[in-house]
Amino acid sequence: MSQTPFVTVFAIYPNLTQLDFTGPHQVLSRLPGATTIVASRDGGEIEAEGGLVIGRTRKLSEIGRCDLICVPGGSAATETALDEEFVGEVRRLALGARYITSVCTGSLILGAAGLLQGRRAACHWAWRGLLPEFGAIPDPARVVRDGNIITGGGVTAGIDFAFTMLAEIAGEGYARALTLGLEYAPAPPYGCGRPELADDETLRLMARNTEKMMGQRAAEAKEAGARLSRYAVSP
Repeated sequence: MSQTPFVTVFAIYPNLTQLDFTGPHQVLSRLPGATTIVASRDGGEIEAEGGLVIGRTRKLSEIGRCDLICVPGGSAATETALDEEFVGEVRRLALGARYITSVCTGSLILGAAGLLQGRRAACHWAWRGLLPEFGAIPDPARVVRDGNIITGGGVTAGIDFAFTMLAEIAGEGYARALTLGLEYAPAPPYGCGRPELADDETLRLMARNTEKMMGQRAAEAKEAGARLSRYAVSP
């Protein structure tokens, strides 16, 4: 790594899914000699889903540059995609970053920032179909790379994404050692974490839950996608 500290910025917002953020943060904050910044539109406290409060965030507008920007997902992702100030700050930092990244539905916010047009991207499986609203190409992989854009799938995929980035930046040996150090050896008690692995009853239950949110999220994504005309081309 260079002598200049590698700067990672997590751009967060109210009602994000905290594991989308805290999982990758746990890994990427271990980059040797790196600086990790947690920022939001207004700075201060941000309340995530479930009531977890993330304190002392910096204002995005006060950050001059970063090497890596990561946008997590959450129940308010499509709503946040309509927040022009937040989206504008994400775009500004991303255009100067070495890596543009997201986890889960955070890719919809990258899309709203005009960063995914013609690019392959991951997203949580339930909301992956909204990516074309932003000119993006949905990819079902757990971690997807298209140029300098690296996106992770739903929630826990953020940890896989983070180790992928760690190997890219600090080397595979370091990533392997930290994998051991964090005892990252997933062995889920229920092997139904993707639709193709789930039984019919589980799929029906999940479908009922997502259907309640789909209308609003689809409408918000469509509206955010309609605003892309302001951006000539993606980076």
